[in-house]
Amino acid sequence: MLQLRPNCECCDRDLPPESTEARICSFECTFCANCAQERLGGHCPNCGGELLQRPRRPSAKLTNNPPSSTRVFKPQGCAESAAS
Repeated sequence: MLQLRPNCECCDRDLPPESTEARICSFECTFCANCAQERLGGHCPNCGGELLQRPRRPSAKLTNNPPSSTRVFKPQGCAESAAS
């Protein structure tokens, strides 16, 4: 089951479960649409995989299958990726 991480790893923008702006790779690294496109060129700085829109979990399912509350913030990885 997807973790639905709560924020962008680059800019720390909040990405709630219902957000259409969340992008993930196959390892669930999570970025906002702006960072994914503008800073990262559509590729994850951690694994090199493509970043795609994260599916949204139906709100009725969030009670029994809550999103993650663990924030991952690694702006240094995004800066290196943007420079390359």
